[in-house]
Amino acid sequence: MNSVDPELAAMLPHLPQADVSDPLAARQRIRDVFATPRGARPPSWTERVSIEHASIPAADGYLIPARVYRPIVGATPRGAMVHFHGGAFIAGDLDISEGLAGRIADTTNLLVVDVDYRLAPEHPFPVGFEDCYTALEWTVTSAADLEIDVTRLAVGGESAGGALAASVAIAARDRNGPAIAYQQLLYPVIDDSLVTRSVQELVDAPMWDAPSSRLMWEHYLGPVESRGIVSPYAAPARAAESPRGLSDLPSAYILACELDPLRDEDIAYAVALMAAGVQVELHVVPGTFHGFDGLPSHIGKRTTAEYCDALRRAVGG
Repeated sequence: MNSVDPELAAMLPHLPQADVSDPLAARQRIRDVFATPRGARPPSWTERVSIEHASIPAADGYLIPARVYRPIVGATPRGAMVHFHGGAFIAGDLDISEGLAGRIADTTNLLVVDVDYRLAPEHPFPVGFEDCYTALEWTVTSAADLEIDVTRLAVGGESAGGALAASVAIAARDRNGPAIAYQQLLYPVIDDSLVTRSVQELVDAPMWDAPSSRLMWEHYLGPVESRGIVSPYAAPARAAESPRGLSDLPSAYILACELDPLRDEDIAYAVALMAAGVQVELHVVPGTFHGFDGLPSHIGKRTTAEYCDALRRAVGG
């Protein structure tokens, strides 16, 4: 394996090993790493961004929790991002994504709707995906109250949240749904087939490894032998096999990590989007591993600033 960025390497002894065999335990581990400790000094953006709680009605009557991050100053109507947190489809919540959602709102002047979709294995596909799509529709129908410009609408997420953002963009096209202008996909989960070179070689990568990818898909889609045809709304790479392929999708920003088993599927998805005529900005960051931008490091701060700037230029204020 190529060398890890020195600053990140110093953190490795303090980071948990990837293990999604027990979803409840995995949820706690992710919270321990990424959630802001209660009682900690609030980040500076809290002085410039308000947080409102929302409940979005799902078709089955469930109320999907969400948080709305609204810049206190700046012209309205403003652009908006509907954001989906990471967590291997089985973990994550609004607390672990609070820092990123707030930072995005603060640096881009976007309103951010952060969605607490239902998790597998208790709620396997398509429940979480449909929660995310419902949140997109709610954001558009609430445009007047949210004071947003629906022509400047983005979806985004990291890891499994990146998969959900990509899938929501595909579904919005297929269903003649809301017009999405931009998709921000940070080291997204793209392909359930797990045949890439990076999956085969990075079996013990930091933070996320190839065996965890296999378990994640089993939690979300069930055993391989019982899956049948996998929907592109679950694994976006499958859209290449659909009648419309990857054409007519929103412009995309894709972040890949050199030492991430997902690296090659992310690069392949970027290339496939470009071949279909979609504008793509692809960044492969050397010396980094899955989720590195959530850790306090120079390379993490630099990368976060870069993708926030790209988002601001695409749909922000």
